[in-house]
Amino acid sequence: MLFQRNFLSLALAAGVLGLASCNKGGGDFAKTKSGIEYKVFKKEGSKYDSREISADGDATYKDRIGKIMALHVEYRTGKDSVLFNSRKQQMGFPVRVPLDSVRKAQKGGLEEAISLLQPGDSAVFRFNVDTIFAKSFRQPVPPFMQKAGKTMTMFVKVDKIQSRDEAMADVQKMQVEQQKKMQVYAKQQLKKDDVVLQDYIKKNNLNAQKDTSGVYYVVTQPGSGAKPKAGQIVSVQYKGTLLDGKEFDSSAKGNGGKPIEFPIGVGQVIPGWDKAIPLLNKGSKATILIPSSLAYGQRGAGANIPADAVLRFDVELVDVKNAPPQPAGPSQADIQRQIEQMQQQQQGR
Repeated sequence: MLFQRNFLSLALAAGVLGLASCNKGGGDFAKTKSGIEYKVFKKEGSKYDSREISADGDATYKDRIGKIMALHVEYRTGKDSVLFNSRKQQMGFPVRVPLDSVRKAQKGGLEEAISLLQPGDSAVFRFNVDTIFAKSFRQPVPPFMQKAGKTMTMFVKVDKIQSRDEAMADVQKMQVEQQKKMQVYAKQQLKKDDVVLQDYIKKNNLNAQKDTSGVYYVVTQPGSGAKPKAGQIVSVQYKGTLLDGKEFDSSAKGNGGKPIEFPIGVGQVIPGWDKAIPLLNKGSKATILIPSSLAYGQRGAGANIPADAVLRFDVELVDVKNAPPQPAGPSQADIQRQIEQMQQQQQGR
């Protein structure tokens, strides 16, 4: 859980909140031959009406192959816990999905579900968890999903269909706007998190120090070794909890009891770790309190770390060592010789 995971890959393999009401009404689910349960709605004026779909799928889909669908999407577990909501976790921007031919191996997966949709449609899809992870994600069902029931529900609102060039231009604009929004949001959230952290520190009588980044830390057992520097490999035992004490990850459970190893300061872990671990001497044990903007932010992580969650980690910096030497790349002289050889070969033709 420490290592950064982009949950958007789940969305990309494929009013969202307003669709919840559609799931509760509008008749029973229809079902594809492959087993996907669905309700598809077309907006007529101010209301949504059910749209009929042929048993062989949407005949107009062939005209959309090669284009890009922009859509808002929300995933929920069988127990109705929200896994991903693009409106909230993408700052209101849609996800984009390339539309390709649906192969036989993809029947019953997200690809087939998306192929049923037309511009302006809203839909609710219900999948068998085992099937969807095997066909669309090509991995075993995560334990937390298994515990949440046998189904996964996807709510969708199609925004528009675009050519690849149109989609690329929109994505570039979106990235600029999204970055600005995220910076403003993170700055505001950092202030809110700091109030929460100070209250937590006071209630738990912690003698915490604050780093300039906003991370708080308490050294519970000083170490005598050197502090790690950027690029060095660190080994860390850890337990991660929410501030209410709920554990979401640990090296004891997730790494077989062994410390995890990673290079410090290069972005392989959440920013709060890159900020906090270099404050500790080798051999130290410490409690690290990380504001959400330096952890998993407004996206959260899976079912156990909600959006805007402040995190606590109890860590031990077991070891610090230099990274192994990397093989030397070609020198400038080598590159120049290769260019000259290529030029000679071209002239000789």
